[in-house]
Amino acid sequence: MNSVIESIRGGLIVSCQPKPDSPFRGSRAMALFAKAAELGGACAIRADGPEDIRAIHAMTPLPIIGINKIRSSRWPVYITPTLHSARSVLRAGASIISADATFRPRPGGLSSADFIRLLSRELNVPIMADIATVEEGLAAAQAGASLVATTLAGYTDARPATPGPDLDLVAALAARCPVPVICEGRVASPADVKAAFAAGAYAVVVGTAITNPTAIVRMFVAGAGQQRTG
Repeated sequence: MNSVIESIRGGLIVSCQPKPDSPFRGSRAMALFAKAAELGGACAIRADGPEDIRAIHAMTPLPIIGINKIRSSRWPVYITPTLHSARSVLRAGASIISADATFRPRPGGLSSADFIRLLSRELNVPIMADIATVEEGLAAAQAGASLVATTLAGYTDARPATPGPDLDLVAALAARCPVPVICEGRVASPADVKAAFAAGAYAVVVGTAITNPTAIVRMFVAGAGQQRTG
């Protein structure tokens, strides 16, 4: 098994990706979040775009799972949708490249399997397939993905969203998929992390619950309820 993949076994991956309206938006802030994650015991960082990845790579020795979000009205796939977008984050310092491997339309008319094969052949680093269903995960693994992640479960029409992490999907993939399964999406608490590992996850990704202070404050404000009068 690849040494980077082995290094994340049983670990917490912290996703350092700012929301568009976040006051922490910027590569320096994301690098500091990544350093804080390292100090807290994270095993890896998931980050978006060459600039952020380059800054994070300079700040911490943790492996980086790199994505490159490129949105277009011409297709629904936006997580590392092309070979060029993948190469950009690889050059910036990513150790693993993650890409949308759902069955939705993508640039160039490639199938998800053909795209995973292309990335695997051209980049020579582990490829993580972001999927939404068991079938997509199995197809990605068969095409050469080194890991599959439940990143897009509940975010496509193929599968309804669950209130928390999609543990049924994690369990189904862990039982049938020949490559490690990463739980990602709506992991909001240590209890969710524990449940994901119990379901068979190889590693777990947490984003908003750690690196989105605005969302964290809103959660606590909601707990205050009607107590606030001023």
